[in-house]
Amino acid sequence: MINGEKNVKNPIRWAMVGGGRGSQIGYIHRSASLRDHNFQLVAGAFDIDPERGKDFGVNLHVDPERCYPDYKTMFAEEAKRVDGIQAVSIATPNGTHYEICKAALNAGLHVICEKPLCFTTEGAKELETLAKKMNRVVGVTYGYSGHQAVEQARQMIANGELGEIRIVNMQFAHGFHSEAVEEKNASTKWRVDPKMAGPSYVLGDLGTHPLYLSEVMLPHMKIKRLMCTRQSFVKSRAPLEDNAYTIMEYDNGAIGTVWSSCVNAGSMHGQKIRVIGSKASIDWWDEQPNQLRYEVQGKPVQILERGMDYLYPEALKDDRIGGGHPEGLFEAWSNLYTRFAQAMEAADRGEAFDRWYPGIEAGVAGVRWVENCVRSADNGAVWIEYQ
Repeated sequence: MINGEKNVKNPIRWAMVGGGRGSQIGYIHRSASLRDHNFQLVAGAFDIDPERGKDFGVNLHVDPERCYPDYKTMFAEEAKRVDGIQAVSIATPNGTHYEICKAALNAGLHVICEKPLCFTTEGAKELETLAKKMNRVVGVTYGYSGHQAVEQARQMIANGELGEIRIVNMQFAHGFHSEAVEEKNASTKWRVDPKMAGPSYVLGDLGTHPLYLSEVMLPHMKIKRLMCTRQSFVKSRAPLEDNAYTIMEYDNGAIGTVWSSCVNAGSMHGQKIRVIGSKASIDWWDEQPNQLRYEVQGKPVQILERGMDYLYPEALKDDRIGGGHPEGLFEAWSNLYTRFAQAMEAADRGEAFDRWYPGIEAGVAGVRWVENCVRSADNGAVWIEYQ
């Protein structure tokens, strides 16, 4: 049970790059980090417009002198302070992640970064090497993985309750971009610009989320080869896709699918994962995150509820309130931010951290998957060996 008592000896002095006024993702970063007293927001380069960023930071109770015009200035000035920042979250458009993350690591800072880390596996591996060299934590905000039902699924699979895993069906398919909303929405416009979004739209923006859920639930399974087809139904988005299907073969003989889409008209969110074994199946939908559907062949369906004593201890560890009370995305992010803080403190002590969290390896894996999907799709939706 999490009740707000100490998870780390002292709150980590923390800053943000991006996430300023009007940023949905910036608000959830701040809410998640500050909830359990694991971090203290002391500085920021919140906006590409320095004055607007400073005004925003002051309204967050940040010292005006520590509201910086850009991340380079912030890293340099904070390094001069005895009480300088120890960690930074990056909540900027995709095309800037690599350079900011690299600069933060070189400045000796821990990093929490929006995905993708960068646009190429080569670049992601470079960041991984640098993070290990500097002994710094890089957390990647696959926020949905912080839901407790995901941990319950992981434990059930590990304990053989599903039997041999045969099929993994994944999707993140909403409908909010079924028209060219980017024409009037700046926060969507950059997502369909290859210069800022990279080599994909929905594969990287959406598909990597359920893919990471599968990696948490099924850490023993590795992709052997895949085939991907992608479409731009809103033609102005080409060459970036707004819909894609990926089929994967795993090294244990199982098969997986990922439907990534923003043109699933009428769907609110549409992120689901279903894992099918030889004995039973589990099904999780992020619009009903407190429930895990458990289906044993020949028996009635069971709905496993968050917070109940029949769950595995690992799935109860992050409870904030008893079963029956709904927990949501903010709690899931807070669970991950707690782990990020604990991992950072452990790294500073030169110790290992013994719980999983979406770290630099998860960031590399997401970039790698997108790169392979694009390679398959752009070569005529062919099967390719996973590289």
